[in-house]
Amino acid sequence: MSGRGRYAKGVEKRAEILRTALDVFAREGYRGTTLREVAERCELSVAGVMHYFDSREDLLTQVILARDDDTALEPASPDDSRAPAASPADLGPDDGWHELLATVRRNAERPGLVELFVTLTAAARDTSHPAHDALAARYDRLRAAAVPLLRARRDAGLLPSGADPDALADLVIAVADGAQLQWLVDPARDLSAPLETLAGLLGLEPEPPTRSRPTPGQD
Repeated sequence: MSGRGRYAKGVEKRAEILRTALDVFAREGYRGTTLREVAERCELSVAGVMHYFDSREDLLTQVILARDDDTALEPASPDDSRAPAASPADLGPDDGWHELLATVRRNAERPGLVELFVTLTAAARDTSHPAHDALAARYDRLRAAAVPLLRARRDAGLLPSGADPDALADLVIAVADGAQLQWLVDPARDLSAPLETLAGLLGLEPEPPTRSRPTPGQD
């Protein structure tokens, strides 16, 4: 097998491990999951799993990053009917918000991953922890995605002219993360409700509009 083929198989196996870990952690939770279970489901030893990651903490961190975009881990297939990712030019003013809400609602079905996220975030206060840099970069990406959308709304007169897009982006992230903390303590709470309330305050549509699909053969 060529070097390129071995690399491709390695990338595929790493993605399989992350898909498996996402599923196991979602079902069993942070405290109820062992790497041995993940390894067995991937037909590997624990050492075999760790061959693809720098440490156990690195694997856990990558699981959380994958949680935010788990569609990126889905294996492609010839009959894959999923729509291609939209380019920035195709995104509407509220699309980023709808994606965030969709992620939060999915998390309500995966309490083990919420528990893992909160645990890792607390541990990442230590700058030497493997999750520190990765989660800091995650927050940077979230801000980078939110600020242009909020600035566009402000410039269009949909937010007060003095609104600071950077401060609002921090507020959105704080509400999303704070809701997860409260939900772990009291699962009876609606995990997405705080963000939906904030959406109303910011004049954002809580649900994406229904978009008609073009009929095949028509422009």
